[in-house]
Amino acid sequence: MTQTHTNRDDAEIRKFEALAARWWDPNSEFRPLHEINPLRMGFISRKINPAGQKCVDIGCGGGILSEALARQGAQVTAIDLAEASLSVARLHQLESGLDSIRYENISAEALAEQEPEQYDIVTCLEMLEHVPDPEAVVAACARLAKPGGQLFFSTINRNPKAWLFAIVGAEYVLNLLPRGTHDYAKFIKPSELANWCRHQQLEQGELIGMTYNPLTRKYKLEADVTVNYLAHYIKP
Repeated sequence: MTQTHTNRDDAEIRKFEALAARWWDPNSEFRPLHEINPLRMGFISRKINPAGQKCVDIGCGGGILSEALARQGAQVTAIDLAEASLSVARLHQLESGLDSIRYENISAEALAEQEPEQYDIVTCLEMLEHVPDPEAVVAACARLAKPGGQLFFSTINRNPKAWLFAIVGAEYVLNLLPRGTHDYAKFIKPSELANWCRHQQLEQGELIGMTYNPLTRKYKLEADVTVNYLAHYIKP
């Protein structure tokens, strides 16, 4: 099902389509996603047991988080606007045998119109900084969640340290990501995300940072939210 929606950045979509074949190569440009995925899943699982829950994964890419959710027993609807990424996700799904994932080429806003208040868990990780109107995506996420639903967002803070670490360090010095992966102007302060969520009457849960140590090459969750961060919200 292909949807056209104004809240899309075709240059961003082309960027990820060009890399699509490498989504599941743990040594590719997507290595950081493979390495942080256990941290992301651990954070989600501490808030709600995915088993038996209906989950929607917004901006699922090649399905790294979607498959992790399915392995923990969730029924997953995974959506993305990059069809090449979805094709890779579906192929990997055949290898994984995880038939509890439904992949769709549709925007969050369009899905929210079709399936409002249908999901126990809404995840939107490493996606908000890649769209023209992230607030509209947050509103769609809120609409998709059932009353009592749990919502999870992750993105990058906007400040000089985030520019230094997430762009200069990650893309140019350590080569963790392809150059041009991120646009500093699209980074989102936790206060901005919190404001958008308040507009949707969402209640804030935990806010935690995700840091990288270049010496040990390890990621971990800690209180420092100055660069990457994860945010948990609840729909009353």
